[in-house]
Amino acid sequence: MSVKKIACCTDFSENAETAFGAALEMAEKYQAKLFVIHVLPPVVNPMLTDTEWVVPEEPITSILLKLEERMQQKYGNRIKANVDYELSVLDGHVSSEILRYLEENHIDIVVMGSYGLSGMGLVFFGSVAKRLAHKAPCSVMIVRQRKGV
Repeated sequence: MSVKKIACCTDFSENAETAFGAALEMAEKYQAKLFVIHVLPPVVNPMLTDTEWVVPEEPITSILLKLEERMQQKYGNRIKANVDYELSVLDGHVSSEILRYLEENHIDIVVMGSYGLSGMGLVFFGSVAKRLAHKAPCSVMIVRQRKGV
């Protein structure tokens, strides 16, 4: 398997941190380009009707800019100069946006944590890891944190 493009999905959780470490190590080892992806999910309130609208307190572009800055601080600043990388903040349905990104960028392998920040998010949105494992156009590596080591 030729590995030239590695994507790492992050939601800034501890599991995403573990996945980033694995993806970065692989990028260095294979001299591959590393794509770090975060998706801002739509705000959904299941209690609202179609006639009720909530106007965000902050424009979406401002939120996306703040996320880009956070990505640079948390991940970009830790990537060595010899590693080619790209940080991307997307907006929309998490797994759908990631799947589209993987295909458009011809990613060879995607690395992600086994679960993210919120177990409750799995109830409403389904498991992103599970959906990617079934539908990704490339190999999927699901990284778990070691317990008690």
